[in-house]
Amino acid sequence: MRFPWLILLVVLFPTALFAQNGSITGTVISESSKTPVARASVFLSNSSVGTATSDDGTFALRGIRPGQYTLVVSILGYETYSKTILVGSDAIKLTIELAAKPLMLREVVISSAADWKKNYAAFKKEFIGTDENAKNCVIINPHILNLTYNPTKQILHADADEFLIVENKSLGYRVKYLLNDFKIDKISNIISRQGQQVFEDLPGSASQKKKWRQKRDEAYYGSAMHFYRDLYAGKIAQDGFVMYHFNREFNPERPAEDVIKRKISQFYQQRRADSLRYWQNLANLSRYYKEKLDRQPLQESDVLVRTQQAGIYAIHFPDYLYVVYTKRRDEVYNKDLYRPLDMPNYEATVITLFSPYALFDMNGIVVDNAPLYEGAWANARISDLLPVDYVPEKNSYDSMTHDPPNKLMNK
Repeated sequence: MRFPWLILLVVLFPTALFAQNGSITGTVISESSKTPVARASVFLSNSSVGTATSDDGTFALRGIRPGQYTLVVSILGYETYSKTILVGSDAIKLTIELAAKPLMLREVVISSAADWKKNYAAFKKEFIGTDENAKNCVIINPHILNLTYNPTKQILHADADEFLIVENKSLGYRVKYLLNDFKIDKISNIISRQGQQVFEDLPGSASQKKKWRQKRDEAYYGSAMHFYRDLYAGKIAQDGFVMYHFNREFNPERPAEDVIKRKISQFYQQRRADSLRYWQNLANLSRYYKEKLDRQPLQESDVLVRTQQAGIYAIHFPDYLYVVYTKRRDEVYNKDLYRPLDMPNYEATVITLFSPYALFDMNGIVVDNAPLYEGAWANARISDLLPVDYVPEKNSYDSMTHDPPNKLMNK
């Protein structure tokens, strides 16, 4: 049985743009001994800017697109260091002290090699993805993963103490991911991940790099990053996005997800075919009913709010926001995603807010109060992930000079 997934991304990303490229230099030392820490990873989270400290603990990050970033320093044996950095034209010089990481005893989980292999297969499918790009993604060091599965709650957890390295040979990136927490909740059908990553370009020929650039642009257009950049720049309609107000209610004829799965498991084990078929039919019912799409397209000013922090914007709307990308069709069936019969089969996403506002930056990345995505954007995985400083070839990000709406959020 196929269950459509929702996805909740909780990640820390950077923000605004100014004028000239900036630089960050410094030294990483041990907090206790004040001695240099060599070979520590130093990077701007979710960007393509990173390096490692030299034997004397020094590092240099140059050519940085100005803005606000999360600077991360990581090495085994020490607590991960992170600091919000505002990069401008002036050089930044830092002395970073790393605290020793206390030895933490993990809960002992007895599992077989077969259990680990099964858990890893589930993790890989939802972390990497299953699209064409995912077929060319390789996890280089899978055995650093700590994988645990709770059969009662039907939750799979994954984390790692060092970088999980993924080579994306479709997009031409090596992604080094500090996986703080990854969770697959099979009852709620929600996937969440928390972590920080840095992107490195894979080596390749000129023709290979050209193909990678094309694939990167394909991943960018229609993505959440593309949408948020267009939203603050006033280019929603121009680039093929349409926003609608959407409302719905939970289907009272469909029992709670945990009840459905418990009954299906029970009657499967008891080999009671009629009861099993009954509950499978209930599982196939849509979660929602009384779905209503207001077909009057929304404007940027209807949902976009400026904050008092430069380069940070907020999105706000009642009920749900229905976003359509008219330049690509969606061939993946999702019984829980509402589609009007007279609407072409365009890619569509339903956005749910958990707070009155979700905050995002000029790079098109959600930085606080992450929303829930259903539909096209919920299918995005590491196989389609781009660095925050990515600029598409055909539509330069630097050309986005439109003024945002005058609505101001006091924050």
